[in-house]
Amino acid sequence: MIEEINAADIPEKTKNDLKRLMEGHAISSEQFEEIMRQVYYEYEKTRIEPCEAVGIIAAQSIGEPGTQMTMRTFHYAGVAEINVTLGLPRLIEIMDARKSPSTPTMTIYLEGECASNRDRARDVSWQIEATRLNEFGDVSTDLVQMMVTVKINREVCDKRKITVEEIIERAPDKIRHRHHYRDFESESDLDNELLIFYPKDRESYQNLFQLANHVRDVIVQGIDDIERVVVRKEGGEYILYTEGSNLKDVFNVDGVDKNRTRTNNIAEISEVLGIEAGRNAIIDEALSTLREQGIDVDVRHIMLVADMMCMDGEVKQIGRHGIAGEKESVLSRAAFEVTVNHLLDAAVANEEDILQGVTENVIVGQPIQLGTGDVKLIAKPFN
Repeated sequence: MIEEINAADIPEKTKNDLKRLMEGHAISSEQFEEIMRQVYYEYEKTRIEPCEAVGIIAAQSIGEPGTQMTMRTFHYAGVAEINVTLGLPRLIEIMDARKSPSTPTMTIYLEGECASNRDRARDVSWQIEATRLNEFGDVSTDLVQMMVTVKINREVCDKRKITVEEIIERAPDKIRHRHHYRDFESESDLDNELLIFYPKDRESYQNLFQLANHVRDVIVQGIDDIERVVVRKEGGEYILYTEGSNLKDVFNVDGVDKNRTRTNNIAEISEVLGIEAGRNAIIDEALSTLREQGIDVDVRHIMLVADMMCMDGEVKQIGRHGIAGEKESVLSRAAFEVTVNHLLDAAVANEEDILQGVTENVIVGQPIQLGTGDVKLIAKPFN
């Protein structure tokens, strides 16, 4: 039976599903023939007709339910601090291929002991969550001495698995390189757990207060882009939900399961993991957004849109700065947006329109080259 499945003219995924179905089951030849007959029937039924207008049907299938979607923000994972944009605004973000979503979030899965032990999961979350210097001690501004003093609390450091030495070393470097602020000098007193900052211009109170703000806000532990991490137990394992996203740096944290960890930032996925991962992310995000609203759209429509967005090796938006604006047809581009500009530019460049697509043929009143419009009658001349 396995040989017959391998020889069948059906997709590989269907063959693999059939093989898994057959394992451990005693199936007679008659039952196997009936299964294969049903598979062939379903396979033929799902194939499109030649000259089918798949693009228009896909646009209709996604666009029509889109009119019923609500505009709302969802409190994610039952925690009020982390919000996620869903519904129509999220679908627009996906189709517009925004470089960064309005509410970037990550779902971080853990591996080994970190997934089952809450304390270990919390340790990983502290390596990820951005923690500012003022959370590790008291920051005070001395107007007489013109300096900013940080008294580091060793107990907080021990709890968060970081040493006082690391904080003293990181803080000045991060202010210089991350905040791009260099008008200060610093010195440390490790025995008394003190870190002292002086502005270079000792005469200016404004410089002192500016330095104090940088000192309070400098991130000394965790990943700068991730504001908050929430630990939750789901399905017998601990999962981290974040506010903010940084896939590349999270992958470098020990204890993170790189195979399952995901972000809702499609551009970041494409940049870090490649265009195929970006394509899969578009499909997954669009499907989950629609399903969350109770809307069921055939995955093949979304796959077609994702293929169009990613076919040039980068994620492009559907609109005028992406696919629609880069069409070969002048009339098709002009029909979408900024009509006069497109026509003027095309006239100056002496462009031609060969009238192959749907839009341009509708504009000039010709039958579109889809369905029956694609069939042409050619008379064979008699000799």
